[in-house]
Amino acid sequence: MPTDDATPTPDATELPLSDAQARAVRWRAVLLLIAMALLLLGSALYLMWARGAFEQTQPLYLSTDDSDGVVVGMDMSFAGFPIGRVRSIELVGSGTVRIQVDVPVREAHWLRSSSVFTLERGVVGAARLRAFTGVPDDPPLPAGAERMVLRGDVSAEIPKMMSDVRDVLQNVARLTASDGALGQTLGQLQTFSARLNQGQGGLVAALTGNAADAQRVGELLTRSNQLLQRVDALVARADRQVLGDKGLLADSHEAVRQLSGLLQEARQSVQKVDAVLTEVQGVAANARGATDGLGDLRADVESSLRKIDALIAELNRKWPFAPKQQEVTLP
Repeated sequence: MPTDDATPTPDATELPLSDAQARAVRWRAVLLLIAMALLLLGSALYLMWARGAFEQTQPLYLSTDDSDGVVVGMDMSFAGFPIGRVRSIELVGSGTVRIQVDVPVREAHWLRSSSVFTLERGVVGAARLRAFTGVPDDPPLPAGAERMVLRGDVSAEIPKMMSDVRDVLQNVARLTASDGALGQTLGQLQTFSARLNQGQGGLVAALTGNAADAQRVGELLTRSNQLLQRVDALVARADRQVLGDKGLLADSHEAVRQLSGLLQEARQSVQKVDAVLTEVQGVAANARGATDGLGDLRADVESSLRKIDALIAELNRKWPFAPKQQEVTLP
């Protein structure tokens, strides 16, 4: 006999899990959590590596009197490329701001001992910390070096620029006033143009201011022209007297030609005298030779006369009737 309370059929989704299935689900959840943790850790490490956290750096200290716009983490650029990052900013005892910049070792060769560092702040945008190296052959900048920062603030120059513009406008207003220098100059130009339009004396009268002075200038020009004409005539006369056919230069050429002829004749006479002197030297040499021959001949004659004298003396000694004394006179 059927009953009203029918037993419901159990659903498959409401079946209890076994112990093995429960452990598998737990392990999957643990593995998923570990994978997520590893992914987060890898992402953090990658970001740190990309930001240069594991890169070897060297410190650089920059000093300035105002660090407005400088924040920790901002880059220091060189030629538009970041080569360093601000690590800390502190106020030292002397009242100046000390900025520590970490420069990667692989980028440190761009900085030299003569490098210049600037902090630029524009009207729009953030401040920029920049480095400039003019002489790349200078010694490298050592680690831990301290340098001053040159500041360039455009917004700070705006009041000065406005003051300068105000001064310029005031000067322009003074110049363009009726009693100003420009107004007086324009009045003088008008007066000058009016004198030119009058037509009395022309430009000279307009420059001098009256007709009498213009007339004097005209007379001076006339006399100058007459003087120039006289000078031209004098130069022409001197040209004829000096460079003409019968001028001084022609006479000088004739005198030079005559002198050249005289020198040629004198040269020929000297050559003749040289020939005569050569002949005289030959005659003197012959006379000297003849004189030497006469000396030998005289010596021979004297020797012969001595022998004759000795022979006569021997005859006189042996000849009894001869006179006792007989002399032979030598020539």
